[in-house]
Amino acid sequence: MPATNVPPTLGVLLAGGLARRMGGGDKPMRTIGGRTILERVIARLSPQCDGLILNANGDPARFAPFGLRVVADDVPGFPGPLAGVLAALDWTARHCPDIDWVLSAAGDCPFLPRDLVARLHEARARENAQLAVAASGGQSHPVIGLWCVALRNELRHALVVEDLRKIDRWTARYPLATVTWPAEPLDPFFNANTVEDIAEADRLAALDDAA
Repeated sequence: MPATNVPPTLGVLLAGGLARRMGGGDKPMRTIGGRTILERVIARLSPQCDGLILNANGDPARFAPFGLRVVADDVPGFPGPLAGVLAALDWTARHCPDIDWVLSAAGDCPFLPRDLVARLHEARARENAQLAVAASGGQSHPVIGLWCVALRNELRHALVVEDLRKIDRWTARYPLATVTWPAEPLDPFFNANTVEDIAEADRLAALDDAA
C-alpha cells in the first residue's frame, strides 16, 4: 500500500497496444530476466497504489494468471492510450468512488520508479496542478501520469466529439506538473518496443535486479 500521505490512487496498466514492431501479440507478456514485463510492472506499482487494473482489449482470459481486473476500452476503433485512461477513470468512478486519482503506466515499462506515485502527487499538490506526468532524459512520458477522476467527462468529449488522440494535446488544456527522473544508470521509463529492445531490457534487468 502507498505511504499514508499520498492520496488514494488506483493504478491502471495500459496494455492495449498491438506490438506491430514485434510482430504482434502482447508486449507486456514478453520475458526479460526470467520474468514477464507485466510481472515486473505489477511488482513495482503494487506497493504504490490502492489496487491495480489492466486496460486491454480482446480476450481478457490471456491475462488471468496475473490476477488483475481487465478493463477494455469503451470508445471504439482503438483510439490509443487516452481511451485506456478514460476506461480506467470510468471504472474507478463506478467501483471505487472514494478514489479521486488514477495513475496510468505503460504495461511495457519494467523499470518504473519506486517513488513514482509519491513524487507525482507531491509535484501536483505543490504546483496546484490537475494532472502530473513523468519525464526523463529530456523527454516527457505523457502515458505515465496522474489523472483526476473528475475530468473523465471532459476526456470523453475530447475523444468522442473532438476525435482527439494525442495525450499531450489533451493535457495541455490543464495545469500540468512534470516530474523528472534521472536516466542513468538506467532510464526508469525504458519501454520495450522492438525485438532489439528486449535484448537491451535483459541487460538492464540485471542492473535493476541488483539494485
